Amino acid sequence: MSTDTPASAPAESAAERYLAVQRSDEFAGLRRALRGFIFPMTVAFFLWYALYVILSAYARGFMGTKLIGNINVALVFGLLQFVSTFVIAWLYSRFANRRIDPVADRIRDEIGEVTHEHGPRG
Repeated sequence: MSTDTPASAPAESAAERYLAVQRSDEFAGLRRALRGFIFPMTVAFFLWYALYVILSAYARGFMGTKLIGNINVALVFGLLQFVSTFVIAWLYSRFANRRIDPVADRIRDEIGEVTHEHGPRG
């Protein structure tokens, strides 16, 4: 019985390849682009939500202002929270399709070529 493990060599090269991709400029750019969208959008949404909560707590007169019938400013702001959530999701989807997915697909294909050269993972 031999102590050589030729099957482990491809796994090591695949692991090395993953680390090389993680260190690549393309991957760093992908992370930078993702952070450039997610962090500002998260801050903007949090501030918008905080405004709603603060106005509800401290500007009850303003939030209770009736606009049409029994619909007041607080109800409109509350419904706009849902609208803004869907708008952010839609914007992210467009952003990801244009800026994130093409780069991620290239990286995945590059890694896939390496892992297919050495056989299936597992």
